[in-house]
Amino acid sequence: MTAPKRLPPWHEHFRLPSGRELLIRPIRPEDAGPIQGAFGLLGPEEIRHRFLYALKELSPEMAQRLTHPDPNTEFALVAAEPLPPGEALVGAVARAALVPRTRDAEFAILVSHFIAGQGLGRHLMRKLAKWARSKKLDRLYGDVLDTNLPMLALAQSLGFKRVREGDGSGLVRVVLDLNEGP
Repeated sequence: MTAPKRLPPWHEHFRLPSGRELLIRPIRPEDAGPIQGAFGLLGPEEIRHRFLYALKELSPEMAQRLTHPDPNTEFALVAAEPLPPGEALVGAVARAALVPRTRDAEFAILVSHFIAGQGLGRHLMRKLAKWARSKKLDRLYGDVLDTNLPMLALAQSLGFKRVREGDGSGLVRVVLDLNEGP
């Protein structure tokens, strides 16, 4: 009996409760086309929750920037069909970026409504926290629209604390202290 083939670092298979199999892996330049193509499948509310403003399309420049993270300061994962990059439909993107001259990283996450509510966002957020801890950071934070109740509930359930809200911007900053607990 042969041992199962080991996946590269930060790669893993993830089965949704619906039975759909996804591959979580670092984002690749080849993902730019599929991400741009899938952008049209997102609803206006999903786009607003992720980008914090209305956006009609993901420009080639934005897709290029998203799929070419700086390995020294950024970390980005996708949850995609288990097909080669460039062919796989991407259903979720999660990223964290170091904030210059701090020991903080800012996160952003987008899970398509087609696969939302099945634990993928929670799993990806845990991966971002693991990366941030591996970089010996103190905090992982994100700004979330106060109307994005699923994301606020997810953040709270993972130990994030609300530190800024009610300033009229409609944003809530959630912060995870990486030096505490899990």
